[in-house]
Amino acid sequence: MKFSKRALFLLLAGVLAHTSVLAQSYPNRPIKLIVPFGPGGFTDVVARILGQKLGPAMNTSFVIENKPGAGSTIGMDLVAKSAPDGYTLGMISSTHMISPWIYKSVPYDPIKSFTPIGKLVDSAYVLVVNPKVPASNVRELVALAKSRPETIHFASSGNGSTQHLMGGLFVALSGAPMKHVPYRGSNLATTDLIAGVVESSFAGVTNVLPHLPTGKLRALAVTTAQRAPQLPEVPTLQEAGIAGYDASNWLALLAPAGTPREIVQRLNSEIVKLMALPDVQKALFDAGVQVSLSSPEALTKLMQEESAKWGKVVKDAGIRLE
Repeated sequence: MKFSKRALFLLLAGVLAHTSVLAQSYPNRPIKLIVPFGPGGFTDVVARILGQKLGPAMNTSFVIENKPGAGSTIGMDLVAKSAPDGYTLGMISSTHMISPWIYKSVPYDPIKSFTPIGKLVDSAYVLVVNPKVPASNVRELVALAKSRPETIHFASSGNGSTQHLMGGLFVALSGAPMKHVPYRGSNLATTDLIAGVVESSFAGVTNVLPHLPTGKLRALAVTTAQRAPQLPEVPTLQEAGIAGYDASNWLALLAPAGTPREIVQRLNSEIVKLMALPDVQKALFDAGVQVSLSSPEALTKLMQEESAKWGKVVKDAGIRLE
């Protein structure tokens, strides 16, 4: 069937007008926010802080749905396949850019299948050791690992997890021959680290904060380029001598590909406003994260850069999951 130029113009005009009407009335029903991890985790906590404030600000409600599994791919597949109308969103972590390199098959393109809304927060990881490990700083830990190849271990929440990749990047940049030990979750990894079953771990700030003042764990460095506000006395890995180490677990908001720009701009502007509220900033600080906002365009660039960085780490470490 052929259309005249006038018919095509009218059809396109009609589609654009319909899209504009939808955007202007947005939102007029609850918004579903999919968290591709289990309840109670760092991503879930931030999603609930955001939803509690964003709902009233937009005269609607945010329904948090936890869809964990397969390195966040199960939940984000649901987002990718949802209607691009702004009523189904997904909160991703840096895992979103790691999983496509690790799993044999991912049912979406991590960038092209989504519309970026904006980055939200950053969270440092902390290199911690059991206090019985004879290393009081990073240089001593690297020297210890090199003097005892494959006998110094780092625990993580599982193969292919962000914790695993943080350790893999450390091994690559420092040359320390440390051995990875995967657990079924960060809590189990921390428990064995405290017990001395494993020597070290790259753990989330909130996971280790309670154990530092008691001496159950010793913090050597944080993974980000700047020191963590919750641990101002702990140096960064760059300060500790690991040149080029800069990694964080960041969170961002995505919508399905094709979501109207007006809806994206509305969400981004509302998020910027609420993230400036003192009570929101305090809640996020207590959750171990720092506000780190971006435009949709800057988020796309970040995702591309993160994909390249973690892809190299995965290849160098030889990580592959079915």
